[in-house]
Amino acid sequence: MKTQTLGNSGIEVSRLAYGCMRLSGSWDRRKVDAEAIARGICTLEVAVEAGYTFFDHADIYGDTTCESIFGQALRKHPAWRDRLVMATKCGIRLVNQPERGQPYRYDSSADHIIRSAEDSLRRLQVEKLDLLMLHRPDFLADPGEVAQAFSKLRSAGKVREFGVSNFRPSLVSALQRALDFPLEVHQIEMHPLRLEPLTDGTLDQSLELGLTPMAWSPLAGGKLASGAVPDSQSPDDSRHLAILKVLDEIAKELGTSRTVIALSWLLRHPSKIVPVIGTTNHDRIREAVSATEIKLDRPTWYRILRAAQGHDLA
Repeated sequence: MKTQTLGNSGIEVSRLAYGCMRLSGSWDRRKVDAEAIARGICTLEVAVEAGYTFFDHADIYGDTTCESIFGQALRKHPAWRDRLVMATKCGIRLVNQPERGQPYRYDSSADHIIRSAEDSLRRLQVEKLDLLMLHRPDFLADPGEVAQAFSKLRSAGKVREFGVSNFRPSLVSALQRALDFPLEVHQIEMHPLRLEPLTDGTLDQSLELGLTPMAWSPLAGGKLASGAVPDSQSPDDSRHLAILKVLDEIAKELGTSRTVIALSWLLRHPSKIVPVIGTTNHDRIREAVSATEIKLDRPTWYRILRAAQGHDLA
């Protein structure tokens, strides 16, 4: 698989990342048994064999079990540590955590960031995280406090680089001003059914600062994948149909699949978007890699945008 540099960091990563959210098969840790762990490790082996070197985690995935499975995979394959780039996210507190009665919330306090990073290191069984991101924009976030936590983790050698996820451009700017080193990544939701990053300043800011965008749910939760059909109950059904029609037309013209064309549409943007592939289907993990070999020309890219917008450009 082709590679690129992550932000301004010098870290080389695959053009697609593998997202580990579904690795354990459940968000209930009590259901993650030895069989589930073995399946998760097998899925990781398929992704590595297919050329993925960039793996995306979060502390909440599988209620921490996804990071633990990855740690067990690293123990089985110690040579992976020198080949793979590991990212994780923190900053979301689930209901009743750490105490009963507490709500689902965001937490970017310095204590929580540092404790979360150290817990992720333990579960992943590594001494340093390649990339740590804040998972959601905490409305009580103090950029100075976040910067203090990031700097402490960096100086301690526990985290190499930092980023954010799902942030407003204005909050990215506020945090960057508080830091004396650059943020490297902004993870966002983007696909032809969600075009806001093109117009709300998110991708413009990525170009300005040299941030690498990571696109989670790049196939709109499977809605744009090969074989998907629109939900007839959806009010957005006609737009969805139009996008699928154009993707299928282009896929036929280029001799490939709808999935590959949808991913190559993201890869074409000059900010060097890294789509995060979240399927556990081994064939689909492999199929996605073909997107890195395709560079859509401008007319073709705009055909997809036209269908996604539902109207011509102004």
